[in-house]
Amino acid sequence: MNGSVSPTVATSQIDSTAILEVLKVGFRYGAKIALDDVSMTLNPGEFHALLGPNGAGKSTLFNLISRLYQVQNGEIRLQGQDLGQHGAKLLEDVGMVFQQSTLDLELSVAENLHYHGSLQGLSRKLCRQRMEEELARVEMSDRLSTKVRQLNGGHRRRVEIARALLHRPKLLLLDEATVGLDPEARKSINQHVRKLCREDGISVLWATHLIEEIDEQDPVTILFNGKVKAQGLSQAICSDSQCATLADAFEQLTQNNREGNRP
Repeated sequence: MNGSVSPTVATSQIDSTAILEVLKVGFRYGAKIALDDVSMTLNPGEFHALLGPNGAGKSTLFNLISRLYQVQNGEIRLQGQDLGQHGAKLLEDVGMVFQQSTLDLELSVAENLHYHGSLQGLSRKLCRQRMEEELARVEMSDRLSTKVRQLNGGHRRRVEIARALLHRPKLLLLDEATVGLDPEARKSINQHVRKLCREDGISVLWATHLIEEIDEQDPVTILFNGKVKAQGLSQAICSDSQCATLADAFEQLTQNNREGNRP
């Protein structure tokens, strides 16, 4: 695929094996266009990076997938089914880590996770079992009784990832999950999420504005001003753009838009 051309996905071309399909989705806030004819596909066990600066439309897309907003144009499908028609049932297989933390600072780690587990319909016993498993995987087992307020930013993110996995989702959405963290914490969380893909087969949509969080073999969708500017493996986007790095390719693909917006 040419890196400068946005993909077009017709309903007749739907991939029934895909976990997530975004099909020609558009969304406006009044007169402001937030998403314009956006299409992308996420496959089982895939780490897919959604790359774009603040204001590109990444959070809007996440809010549509999680049904905080209703799709205005186009269609979103989870496991081959229309999210608009089967939303509540389909979202049982989705875990979400929002850009802004949604943990209750005055509750302990255990209390936060128990509350989320109850919302997902888990028994207290099953919730406790899964909570211990997930906290162990993010090396937070010793923080069960710690109030969230006492945790640093990286540890809070780990708790949020553990919380998002309690109900065993097939799709994990992470919206700028490492924002505000130091480089070592960002790297640790990124590596942990990739391990979930490899070992558990979880599909991950990782929204970021940090190009260093993306590997050469990652599927990438570059989103800019609500439009898909390129899609494909990171190294293929570089090749199509005749650039040595993804940073250079991003600069080239968005240059005209940014120059056009200058006063």
